[in-house]
Formats: sequence, C-alpha cells, structure tokens
Amino acid sequence: MIRLTKQADYAIVLLIRMAEDVGVLPSHSARDLAQEVHLPAPIVSKILKVLAREGLLTSHRGVNGGYALARPVEEITVAEIIRAVEGPIALTECQMPESEQCMLHPTCTSRAKWNRINQIVQQTLEGITLAEMARPLAGDEALVTITVPGVSVAG
Repeated sequence: MIRLTKQADYAIVLLIRMAEDVGVLPSHSARDLAQEVHLPAPIVSKILKVLAREGLLTSHRGVNGGYALARPVEEITVAEIIRAVEGPIALTECQMPESEQCMLHPTCTSRAKWNRINQIVQQTLEGITLAEMARPLAGDEALVTITVPGVSVAG
C-alpha cells in the first residue's frame, strides 16, 4: 500500500483549516488549531514549525502571534506540502534524488516504468492546490478525474 505518513496527512488537514480562514483570521495559534482539528497540541506545534521552516507558513510572535499561510492558497500545492513534511516524493527507493545506483540496476526491468508512475503521481499532486483541497465538494465532485498527458486518473 502506498500511503502518506500521518504527519503529511495532518499537515494537509492543518493547512486546509487555515485556508478556510484566509481573510478572516490573520494568524492561528498551534493550540487553537489543535483544538479545532482534534489533534494533540505537541504534534500540531511540531508540524507547524516544519511548515514554517519550509516556507509554507510564516510565524509571528507576541500576543496576537501564531502562524499564517506564506502564500495565497491558489499557489500552494499538495506536492509542496508533502515534500515539506516527508521530503522528496518517490514511490520506490530508486526514485529518490539522492539514491545511489540500486544493486538491482543491471537487471532491473521495472525502473523506467516506476519513473513514469512516479512522474504521474508528482504531476498530479502538483496540479492540486490548497484552494481546491479547502473548497467544499459539490455533489458531482465526489469522483474527480485528473488528466495527465497520456493518462487519466480517477479518484
């Protein structure tokens, strides 16, 4: 099973919650966000610090301090969020940028195919913005079709 870590999942949930308040609240405290999304405050605080360090959030100190989105929701992609928390998006070890040549490389028949699959997954995640994730689904959006050159992915 290909699966996001809990941290990446929680990061997306937290950013969606923040996106819902764009223009309403200037910033969010880790404590308030933790209560709103029903996650432990230490986990939320850790994730927010990572997202700020990676440039997706800005942090503000003081009485009205907290975290705010660093860019408009239309400019933040799901891929960026995942990379900020997990690092490079790669479905197999040989797809990692820093990966050395795999010991199976001389006889591997699947690497090129995994390259293509990994590319499609990355393009798809790059094509989904935080704005889209935060937007409520209409009844006809329950099944979304995403088209990547040469491939159609329904989900």
